[in-house]
Amino acid sequence: MIAVILVDDQPLVRAGLRMILGHEDGFEVIAECADGAAALSAVAAMNPDVVLMDVRMKGMDGVEATRRLRATPGAPPVLILTTFDDDEVLSAALRAGASGFLLKDAPAEELIRAVRVVAGGDAWLDPAVTARVLAGYRAGPPPPAARGPGAAALTPREEEVLRLIGRGLTNREIAEALFIGEATVKSHVGHLLDKLTLRDRAAAIVFAFDHGLVRPDA
Repeated sequence: MIAVILVDDQPLVRAGLRMILGHEDGFEVIAECADGAAALSAVAAMNPDVVLMDVRMKGMDGVEATRRLRATPGAPPVLILTTFDDDEVLSAALRAGASGFLLKDAPAEELIRAVRVVAGGDAWLDPAVTARVLAGYRAGPPPPAARGPGAAALTPREEEVLRLIGRGLTNREIAEALFIGEATVKSHVGHLLDKLTLRDRAAAIVFAFDHGLVRPDA
């Protein structure tokens, strides 16, 4: 059973999400919150598997709530709920530690898949949304110096794969670009995430930008 907390200041949005998840086997909505502060309290009290988080809310917004949540050891992954006019905050949410983005008007089947993927420890990066996030990331100010293992820990091939992840490519697209099998790409991704102690593909995108592996104008 995947335990989910819904965080959105619009009751109708929460009701729709609750209805979709409630009709699917293996999911349970254990709490609903209307702002980020309430979400932090609910997560601490209920230990969910996934948090579905809106970005634009009164009081503490979704970006700040995600940042505080992900700074807590053992915190659950956060899947950001967004619309196509949220460009300026999506890159901030990614840096704050979000594990992916889901459009609010996405089909129910996509919501189910996204929550399952994120609960399993991977990232959910819709190509259409990711492209807009990367555009905002490139337009933003230079990031602060990052800490932790550097890219020197990677093999040349792993670094090449990381550069392409930073550009928003999928495993299939990376395989085509490097003329290797998709399974080989998946293996490289797993190794580089382990070496760099990164939680998922979303964190790898942040790392690639922070360490200059992706040019701002790329």
